[in-house]
Amino acid sequence: MKVYDSADIRNVVLVGHQGAGKTTVAEAMLFASGGIGRLGAVTEGTTVSDYHDSEHKRSMSIFASLIHAEHQGCKINVLDTPGYPDFMGEVVSSMKVADTALFVLNATDPVQVGTEVAWGFARKANLPVVMVVNHCDRSGIDFPAIIESIQARFGRGATVLQLPVGNGSRAVVDLLTMKQLKFPEGSGPPQESDIDGGFKEKAEKLRNELVENVAENDEALMEKYLEEGSLSEEDLMTGLRAAVKAREMFPILITSATQNIGVSRLMDVVVGVCPSPIDAHPLKTADSEDYACDPSGDNVAFVFRTMSEQHVGEYSFLRVASGALESGMDLENVETGTGERLGNLFALNGRNREAVSKLNAGDLGATVKLKDSHTNNTLRIKGSNVTLAHIAFPAPRYKASIRAATAGEEDKLSTGLNKLKNEDPSLKVIHDTELGQLLLGGQGEMHIEIVKFRLKNRYSVEVELSIPKVSYRETVQKTARSSYRHKKQTGGAGQFADISLEIEPLKGDYKVPADIKVRDTSTFETSWGAKVEMIDAIVGGIIDMRRFSGAIQKGVLEAMQAGPIAGYPVGDCRVVVYDGKMHSVDSNEAAFKMASRQCFKQAFQSANPVMLEPIMDLEVLMPEDFTGDVMSDLNTRRARIQGMSAEGATQKIIAQAPEVELLRYSTQLRSLTQGRGLHTASFKQYEPMPRNVQDKIVADAQKGKEED
Repeated sequence: MKVYDSADIRNVVLVGHQGAGKTTVAEAMLFASGGIGRLGAVTEGTTVSDYHDSEHKRSMSIFASLIHAEHQGCKINVLDTPGYPDFMGEVVSSMKVADTALFVLNATDPVQVGTEVAWGFARKANLPVVMVVNHCDRSGIDFPAIIESIQARFGRGATVLQLPVGNGSRAVVDLLTMKQLKFPEGSGPPQESDIDGGFKEKAEKLRNELVENVAENDEALMEKYLEEGSLSEEDLMTGLRAAVKAREMFPILITSATQNIGVSRLMDVVVGVCPSPIDAHPLKTADSEDYACDPSGDNVAFVFRTMSEQHVGEYSFLRVASGALESGMDLENVETGTGERLGNLFALNGRNREAVSKLNAGDLGATVKLKDSHTNNTLRIKGSNVTLAHIAFPAPRYKASIRAATAGEEDKLSTGLNKLKNEDPSLKVIHDTELGQLLLGGQGEMHIEIVKFRLKNRYSVEVELSIPKVSYRETVQKTARSSYRHKKQTGGAGQFADISLEIEPLKGDYKVPADIKVRDTSTFETSWGAKVEMIDAIVGGIIDMRRFSGAIQKGVLEAMQAGPIAGYPVGDCRVVVYDGKMHSVDSNEAAFKMASRQCFKQAFQSANPVMLEPIMDLEVLMPEDFTGDVMSDLNTRRARIQGMSAEGATQKIIAQAPEVELLRYSTQLRSLTQGRGLHTASFKQYEPMPRNVQDKIVADAQKGKEED
């Protein structure tokens, strides 16, 4: 296969809401370039980029897929990403290595929640944007209303480059050439003609707006425009190139990808307007410094995706950051410190691979069977000091408790999960030793179901998923005292320990009572994240604290691991040892450990104990039409609404809600919003729960003890 210079490469990522037609646009680009002989269909499972069994089963993209198309002597690398919110990790990783984002918008509903989310990612990544309004040949399309909604959300920088001629037509009006372009039913260039009279006035008006917008962003073009009264297509392309890179303009093109309408012209714009890797915004290093694409620089590459393919092994998807990669080259992995020898290099079209002798700076490709390199690893030539910034994957929005369905297959499950996590770092595997559960975190229910499917089909391990247990806490709300004597005589040396403890909430400084004299204070965090303050107030040697303080501390901590209310960890307490007795022969560490544990439990029950539940900060995005239903549902979940704001046609609700009420919220939200709602949640704090909720948890805990 041909090796492309860096200046002749364009890296674009297709993003947008589910159903907008991203995969079909990618397919049509391959078809228009001659890469394939016929257009595949998502519904038939025949597209190049959707090739996994799970994608065929659901007729939707689940994994990002890399294809490439040649156009006007340039190689266009296209990353086709999923639109379903559960797979946003694929979008984020693809944006990391793309130089332009092509937003594919559905003409029937252009600005949707998936569009909003992708826009936020693109803005954060400082990616130039080109907008592609797809399905423009459908009946009932109101193009002025489409443009109005796009500009209302994304600003006046969203600039029209084309007009649809009409429903069912294969022609578009192109404002750059001021010609009407009719696209053939097969492949090949469009046929140019003069603009139909019914569209000429509108086209001239939009052309003037385009020229003015381009000239506003370029002083030289502004002078030329003022002198000559117009700009050529070449001038417009030059101005657009700079304005798009600066994110000052977002060109709007139109397509009907299933009919191959407008796709070749889209590729013209990609080649003429979108930046090459040399001209694009530089990658970032781990120190947040710019790292420009330099074909003559050190050989450095970034692994942005890992995927295991049957009969092939593990593909490592690479972006060449600088220099060039060749088969047999020795590189070092920055993260592991190990050496890697590159095997064969490939340009990919979905699962189809084409061997290539070399990948120049800025190009995207893949290699197989690297020893110990995974997503987010930097590979570099020895002597280089470059470490590229990692992809910041989104935090989990959905968790499930996972276990092997068959006893004895825990090792198979662990192996499978670790390999899948290496492929998809947006998955999180959490070993919750506190509650004895293995948790799998992802972006939603379907994300987790895909993991279950892959564990069964690739690693032959059946798993069971269940709702996770919530990590509640127990604490006290007032001060209480208790005394406990442990005495045991079995012949010979016995056991004796007498101890008095005071317990109170850990709020502010300790107010020392008149009958207590503080000798020593120690504060520490428990393994379950709680703070504990232990105060030694023993005077007069009634207990030898040099000998028994460790045992007393252990006894208290053991009691705190499983609280007296429902067996959940105790936290945020102050414990004062203020009195007691010991025996010169019978007192030992075991006796004081037992006495302090029992004494703590007694004092805890007298200190107005309460259970605490984790409260989450919550943000919900959904179309405005669903706001009332979402608000009503949040009220049933004990949520506290903090505020609301509008982002175009999308509403954002900011709230706080108990974690237990959000365990399956993503599924319910999608049901309420016809799949168009999205939420994020992060831990805020622990708060006392309502008494009726606490009583139910206590009853469930008691029932569990009885069953055991």
